[in-house]
Amino acid sequence: MNEDFYCEQVLSGKTKVEIVLETENVLAFQHTRPFWETHIIVIPKRHISSLLTLKKSDESIFLELFETVKKVAEKVVEEKGAARVLTNLGKYQESKHLHFHINSGKQIRPDNEVPSA
Repeated sequence: MNEDFYCEQVLSGKTKVEIVLETENVLAFQHTRPFWETHIIVIPKRHISSLLTLKKSDESIFLELFETVKKVAEKVVEEKGAARVLTNLGKYQESKHLHFHINSGKQIRPDNEVPSA
């Protein structure tokens, strides 16, 4: 897998995605290989490798990112009744680009399959 699927594939346009919500600095889209019935990814458009690498200077983009996560999660809860918000760190983070998963419903792929996007 690519080190940064989101920059190399999604943001470059090489991999087409179904956009859920887009702002100037943030993109929310349907997961390309969902693990859950509802599985949405939210990313900053500027490369930030991880939640752990955020800097004070990233504050405004993080606030915009989290506002987008909140809006998408609210819509999922409204439509499905529940949602999970997750980010992976360290060896759990396959793509080295900060991203949040918003998911709901039944699992449609096993946990032992590593997501690619």
